[in-house]
Amino acid sequence: MKNKEHTRQVRDTVVKKFKAGFGYKKISQALNIPRSTVQAIILKWKEYQTTANLPRPGRPSKHSAHTRRRLIRDAAKRPMITLDELQRSTAEVGDSVHRTTISRILHKSGLYGRVARRKPFLKDIHKKCCLKFATSHLGDTPNMWKKVLWSDETKIELFGNNAKRYVWRKSNTAHHPEHTIPTVKHGSGSIMVWACFSSAGTGKMVKIDGKMDGAKYRTILEENLMESAKDLRLGRRFVFQQDNDPKHKAKSTMEWFKNKHIQVSEWPSQSPDLNPIENLWKELKTAVHKCSPSNLTELELFCKEEWERFSVSRCAKLIETYPKRLTAVIAAKGGATKYELKGAE
Repeated sequence: MKNKEHTRQVRDTVVKKFKAGFGYKKISQALNIPRSTVQAIILKWKEYQTTANLPRPGRPSKHSAHTRRRLIRDAAKRPMITLDELQRSTAEVGDSVHRTTISRILHKSGLYGRVARRKPFLKDIHKKCCLKFATSHLGDTPNMWKKVLWSDETKIELFGNNAKRYVWRKSNTAHHPEHTIPTVKHGSGSIMVWACFSSAGTGKMVKIDGKMDGAKYRTILEENLMESAKDLRLGRRFVFQQDNDPKHKAKSTMEWFKNKHIQVSEWPSQSPDLNPIENLWKELKTAVHKCSPSNLTELELFCKEEWERFSVSRCAKLIETYPKRLTAVIAAKGGATKYELKGAE
């Protein structure tokens, strides 16, 4: 076993005597330390001009480079693999690795455990439509976007959030398909609301009672759409945005828009990235849950109060930066981007 290292004072004395002309043997006898130790101290001083302790590499890794490469490769190929699964896979080849060691190995390679983002499932046709929309509207002027009245429906739950799932990923890869969780719509213990907004602020918000159908949707539009446009001073030539839900695109609904002389924008299916109201949904749900509603009546009340609290500057900022949103969709070739904040499920 290696003996305890000599003090800095002893090492300095060795160097001092060496400078005075003493040889290794005489220094060894004078200080009662091995000649090899004297030689090592002198050689270190000649190379680094110091007798202080230098940084050391630490204990050699117990695990081979092959094991480390295997762990990194498995986590990269299967981002949702767990630490337990990685630990079992290494044990199968005869190498026992602790969970914390696995984490440390992955962290050094730039892989960190992060919550997987939930994204709508996109088919190729959805991506193509989103890309076409973004490309065709990229050159639109800021004033054109200020004339759009954005709308959507969302579900707001009374309690809790969806379970989190962790993935191994590198920085700036949160929205890659293999790092996200496809979602579908579902609901219980919640309310559905319809709302609209523009760059001039938020419009009306309405709680949807019972199942939404074409007739109920037209009633909501009749009672709230024109009034919202008037309150936001959009004028008669505003453009109304809605998604491609069947009740939105029903023949009777489209006839209603025609009779009211309301221009409805074309819209690609499965495109939450393109609708800035999703950002407001996300912020709304966070604010409402902080209020801790105890029943559905309070939930509705808090939703409407928080919706009205959104500032005009916040709404204007979402529309002002809309060209960046289009550019991101184009860069992602119609796929998910960082602008898709899971507002509605």
